[in-house]
Amino acid sequence: MAKAQATSRSTFRCQACGHTEPKWLGRCPACEEWNSLVEEVAAVAPRGIQSVRGAPASARSVAVTDAQAGEVAPRLASGLGEVDRVLGGGLVPGSLVLLAGDPGIGKSTLLLQCLDGLAAGGRSILYVSGEESVAQTGLRARRLGVSAPSLRLYAETSLEKILTEAESVRPQVLAVDSIQTIFTEAMEGIPGSVGQVRECAARLQGYAKSTGVAVLLVGHVTKDGTIAGPKTLEHVVDAVLHFEGEGTLAYRVLRGLKNRFGSTAELGVFSMRQGGLVEVKNPSEMLLAERPAGAPGSVVVASADGARPLLVEVQALVAPAAAGFGRRTADGVDTARVALLIAVLAERAGCNVLAKDVFVNVAGGVRLSEPAVDLGVACAIASAECRAALAPRTLVFGEVGLAGEVRGVSHPELRLAEAAKLGFERVVLPRQNQQRLENDFGLELVGVQSLRQALGALFARS
Repeated sequence: MAKAQATSRSTFRCQACGHTEPKWLGRCPACEEWNSLVEEVAAVAPRGIQSVRGAPASARSVAVTDAQAGEVAPRLASGLGEVDRVLGGGLVPGSLVLLAGDPGIGKSTLLLQCLDGLAAGGRSILYVSGEESVAQTGLRARRLGVSAPSLRLYAETSLEKILTEAESVRPQVLAVDSIQTIFTEAMEGIPGSVGQVRECAARLQGYAKSTGVAVLLVGHVTKDGTIAGPKTLEHVVDAVLHFEGEGTLAYRVLRGLKNRFGSTAELGVFSMRQGGLVEVKNPSEMLLAERPAGAPGSVVVASADGARPLLVEVQALVAPAAAGFGRRTADGVDTARVALLIAVLAERAGCNVLAKDVFVNVAGGVRLSEPAVDLGVACAIASAECRAALAPRTLVFGEVGLAGEVRGVSHPELRLAEAAKLGFERVVLPRQNQQRLENDFGLELVGVQSLRQALGALFARS
């Protein structure tokens, strides 16, 4: 019988969405992008020969009880408590973690500081940079005070050479900065293309699972904030961490969007300084430190993004419309949600600002996405319109519906505990949450069922 030979297959893949076609088309039928199909040529194994990445040839199925009883290597602590919190207690050996964020936000800085903390425990670390030379990475390491001798630097973009160096060094942690700069010779296409990113990520996943080496990948994001590359990249990795914040502001937030080995209900807060990133142990206190006293349009809201409460200041400004119709500008909250709350204020609470310019800002560059901040945003707009300041030690949280009702939210105990710790005295919250709580916090709890009731309770004593 003739020996089976590997053959090559040519496909055309969309660089925007990853859709494949057997022939070139001017427009992708899936995402309708023009001139996005690029030819890819990859080797195909002969029929009957299968390869499973990351699993040895002798691997057999086992009972789930046997898998649970097996010995698991302890997690690797990075030395940065905020990072370990988001990871669920540390880095799991053999895991593949993706760190993404906007350009200049501090991804490489955070990664280098984490690797230094891991190396400080005597672990062997290999940091591969596809964007900087070894000398340039060394300059950044000197600025950050990174000096662990077991942290090795390697500047390379070829995946084959990276894996060869890893086999020689045998690190416990491998970091690749960034996945969009790495390419493999097994597939045609420029670095950063859909096929190259997908194949390199799959090869690195196989390396992590077969050797037990924890692999950290840095990923780019597109102009709309999504992770660049195919969606397969996010499915392949074990954890996706998103580093966000405004580049001109000092605070950065690390969120876990996916975590197979822990909860995604945690976030880490950092402050960018000259010497690198510094952990913020009490972010609420720092975010409220510069809050103006007695200013209309300023309301403190309690956001429990996951299991960590965060008290932030929401600011609103209402001004006469300059163009004849009202504009809505929001920073830190969804603009569409602000427009909805403005309509509810006009129709359900008697505060009509539909024809005026409304500006909403979350102080400190924090982004709020949960509906529990609705009541605080609406009260800030009403405060700015009425030019009436709220009492300085008052906290607000609750979800607002289209009927003007205030709905209950999750984790009210965590929000109240954080408020009591920071010296707040009065909390306006949903009636549903108030009735189910035991007030052990020494706070005056004002339960409301509607937005009109909340405005009456706030401005009657302001």
